[in-house]
Amino acid sequence: MALIVHKYGGTSMGSTERIRNVARRVAKWARAGHQMVVVPSAMSGETNRLLALAKELAPPKTTREYFRELDMLAATGEQASSALLAIALQAEGMAAVSYAGWQVPIRTDDAYTKARVDSIDDARVRADLAAGRVVIITGFQGVDAQGNITTLGRGGSDTSAVAVAAALKAAECLIYTDVDGVYTTDPRIVPEARRLTSVSFEEMLEMASLGSKVLQIRSVEFAGKYQVPLRVLSSFTPWDIDLGDEARSGTLITFEEDEHMEKAIVSGIAFNRDEAKISVLGVPDTPGIAYRILGAVADANVEVDMIIQNISHHGSADFSFTVNRGDYARTVDLLNSKVLPTLGATEVAGDTRICKVSIVGIGMRSHVGVASKMFRTLSEEGINIQMISTSEIKTSVVIDEKYMELAVRALHRAFDLDQPGA
Repeated sequence: MALIVHKYGGTSMGSTERIRNVARRVAKWARAGHQMVVVPSAMSGETNRLLALAKELAPPKTTREYFRELDMLAATGEQASSALLAIALQAEGMAAVSYAGWQVPIRTDDAYTKARVDSIDDARVRADLAAGRVVIITGFQGVDAQGNITTLGRGGSDTSAVAVAAALKAAECLIYTDVDGVYTTDPRIVPEARRLTSVSFEEMLEMASLGSKVLQIRSVEFAGKYQVPLRVLSSFTPWDIDLGDEARSGTLITFEEDEHMEKAIVSGIAFNRDEAKISVLGVPDTPGIAYRILGAVADANVEVDMIIQNISHHGSADFSFTVNRGDYARTVDLLNSKVLPTLGATEVAGDTRICKVSIVGIGMRSHVGVASKMFRTLSEEGINIQMISTSEIKTSVVIDEKYMELAVRALHRAFDLDQPGA
């Protein structure tokens, strides 16, 4: 049979009873003859609890020493989950062993709290699989060249699972979550949203980058780079459902485009509330000005999303970009204290009451007028567009946050995403 990787999120591991059900599900797959590797997240809320303890002891700092200790602390949540799952599997009569990331080892760089995977040594895991054991590997973490524990950032267990699946050349990586797949948009906003039986890797990558919370974007990037087949499905279905039915459930993220995919001009509506817009006004319209602004922002390890520069008037222009809302205050402080005095710009302005709404679909490649339909729909709802960004398979707009749900519902209807087979 095949080598399969399962990943279980924090909600799926949220109590001893849920861990027991995960163990039963994994044991079912193992008894069917599959070699099983499992990557669990920390129990729901545990990482937040641990980081809150650190905050109680001392105000957050931005030093490498502080971030190193945060990684040491946060990594214990996944270690506890992995050990508990191994114990539950052993209680089910399955041979099982758990490993922390450093024991495998999963090698990363030394960017504490948001490290990137460099390599995975699969020898130890393969030896256990050959001996008939289920192997549980902590998600979210690894070890740097100096032997320090590192973490991959929030949601990093998805990346861990895909990286492990790539290293082991697994037949498939199944991501078990508290939802039963990828939807055309968030069903909490649009109750008519439909679950997609399949979605292309490119569409999933765009959706993840644009605010869809189903998969972490880095896990999708990893899957694309190493061609790892992914499936998103629910851990809350009965653990003893038919294995064949379970293996075909959820949403398959595929690397093959078919005719059905091309028929759907737009596959989904993504949105992100965690956006803030920053404008540097009266910027001299000279070569290199964008670099002088964004270079300083990048050096501060702040990710920039959408960018727009207005037409020059009288030798100056306005330069606007968006960042994560959590980075807004320090980015504005940086610009005011270090960038503005050297630019000759007039002021830095900002807005934290914005959001980004996007339409995504590989069918957009072969259909004209998709963006104009989006703009017309928003206009008919009285929604003003502040910024626009496009790629071959997506169009994103920045709008006032108070119109986000209205925009998502209107676009979902306009592109017939509530219709079966759309």
